[in-house]
Amino acid sequence: MEKGRTRVDLFEYQARDLFAKHGVPVLAGEVIDTPEAAREATERLGGKSVVKAQVKVGGRGKAGGVKLAATPDEAVARATDILGMDIKGHTVHKVMIAETAPEILEEYYVSYLLDRTNRTFLAMASVAGGMDIEEVAATTPEKLAKVPVNANEGVTIEKAREIVAQAKFPAEVAEQVAEVMVTLWKTFVAEDALLVEVNPLAKVASGDVIALDGKVSLDENADFRQPEHEALEDKAAANPLEAAAKAKGLNYVKLEGQVGIIGNGAGLVMSTLDVVAYAGENHGGVKPANFLDIGGGASAEVMANGLEIILGDPDVKSVFVNVFGGITACDEVAKGIVQALELLKSKGEDVSKPLVVRLDGNNAELGRKILSDANHPLVQRVDTMDGAADKAAELAAAK
Repeated sequence: MEKGRTRVDLFEYQARDLFAKHGVPVLAGEVIDTPEAAREATERLGGKSVVKAQVKVGGRGKAGGVKLAATPDEAVARATDILGMDIKGHTVHKVMIAETAPEILEEYYVSYLLDRTNRTFLAMASVAGGMDIEEVAATTPEKLAKVPVNANEGVTIEKAREIVAQAKFPAEVAEQVAEVMVTLWKTFVAEDALLVEVNPLAKVASGDVIALDGKVSLDENADFRQPEHEALEDKAAANPLEAAAKAKGLNYVKLEGQVGIIGNGAGLVMSTLDVVAYAGENHGGVKPANFLDIGGGASAEVMANGLEIILGDPDVKSVFVNVFGGITACDEVAKGIVQALELLKSKGEDVSKPLVVRLDGNNAELGRKILSDANHPLVQRVDTMDGAADKAAELAAAK
């Protein structure tokens, strides 16, 4: 998890709506959450439809989550079958009733994504689209063209033609696919996306190409300029701790472990996760319980907010506070920890889990003295990162 690169994955129907908004060719469709609603939706689409499970995971078709319905009654039956289905651990709460496509002649794959490794954007395209695109990418990578995109230049029609040529699209659809690539790039940029993907982009009997399925991941860090994106979040499925942390402006991700982690800076927190996981191997397989970056301002209020979130996780047995003083000096961090514990106690919070604190950097000695002088029964000070990780893992294992 990179600070500034948290992502919101959309359902297919939401991706379809964004595509339509920006002019990517799509079929009509609407989302429903009761079987009976499938009848009217299918009637509006001309009496037949495709009933598609809405879950944020691939492999729906193979799992039985995509079914044709030749009549409105059949749409009700298919929706009844699919709603409530478990697909790779995801329960289906909504289905999309989609217009049936004309006869599909060929299936292609196109996408744009942020290429973190090479610090650029990447276009990917293949004439071998469909359900097995992952296998194509793994076993015959030559069939998947990967073309870097310069952020300043973007995707003009000339650049799109270059992508299409590298992917060896048939001449009769090459220009149409290039136009889709231009429009898809506009969608990618306008929506502050980290990923836009069409699979399949289908050539149908009329000769047109249509986006039959889509995947979009949005950059949550751009929410300040994309206020309408808030309505796209699946709040019902959000982890309550993550939702509470977001409300407090904290960069938090719940993990499956027992040692709560608080650090300042995404890089430090990621390193802390690693050392805790390594130390945990010596204490019965204890693992980190979360990612929590409180950033540069480790004030008492910020620290209290972080501790409140972590202590509210029943899986957490101990907490490791790992801070490197920089702009915010360690003495201020230490005061923040002491005041945070007092603040939580005054609010009636159950503060009973041990804290291991490691301070280093600016004013570290003064910060350590403040913690020692406070002599809080729950706080243990360990001055090395490896030692603190081992102590936190030991305490968690003993609970």
